[in-house]
Amino acid sequence: MGKKRHLHPEGGQIDETSEQAPDHCGTGKVRLFVEADLGVGLGVIPSPDQCHYLLNVMRLKEGDGIRLFNGRDGEWVGQLAEVRKKTCLVALQDQSRAQGSLPDIWLLFAPVKRARLDFMVQKAVEMGASRIMPVMTQRTNVGRLKEERLRANAIEAAEQCGLLSVPDITPPTHLSRVLDQWGEIAPGRHILFCDEAAPEGELLETLSRLRERGKQQPFAVLIGPEGGFSPHERTQLLSREDTVALSLGARIMRADTAAVAALAIVQLHLGDWSA
Repeated sequence: MGKKRHLHPEGGQIDETSEQAPDHCGTGKVRLFVEADLGVGLGVIPSPDQCHYLLNVMRLKEGDGIRLFNGRDGEWVGQLAEVRKKTCLVALQDQSRAQGSLPDIWLLFAPVKRARLDFMVQKAVEMGASRIMPVMTQRTNVGRLKEERLRANAIEAAEQCGLLSVPDITPPTHLSRVLDQWGEIAPGRHILFCDEAAPEGELLETLSRLRERGKQQPFAVLIGPEGGFSPHERTQLLSREDTVALSLGARIMRADTAAVAALAIVQLHLGDWSA
């Protein structure tokens, strides 16, 4: 049963009158990612945009509760203090959760158009990807990415989903260059290449073989562009010893859907869902 929540008469702090949600659950909690250090007795001044969100969107008042995380010091519970028209301070009280790490799964993907790109990044964060790497392929039809927008989407997803870290997001790089430098970028990490031409009935068998090698082995999921990988790129990928081709079934998925499906499969069989 969910907790009963009574809104403040002016839209501020809610009164939780039944059992608490688990600490890792972000539902019903105001959470913000900050760069500042977190600890007992410290005060954190949110950015102007964050202050606007707290005071004018969420309509929190002085003394209302908020949770902060920075990817280093865990999650901390604090209270709004020194509230002014456009600024406020969060006075930290207690650590609600110790810092943990994200699953060691990366997502490499060919960028798609704006709305679906936002969706892909948000869902990759929710699915537990620890690094998000845009790669430009021969058939990628998106010329320029706004890295700050990718970062903002990742932060928002981490805030809403109760994560303690925000995945790393790397600058866009050509796939050929990434593959040439893979041994330096990710030594020992296997690439799970989502290949439309891979045999359809061998997915579970392939994942079982990978699991037998050990759950601690790091992986990277690679999603191609809307038009698929070029013949040259497929040949380059399939010739690598550290690359495994996976089929996502008989239906052709859009790139953003394929990213979610592939991450779910990998998490279930090789990641923290399989625990």
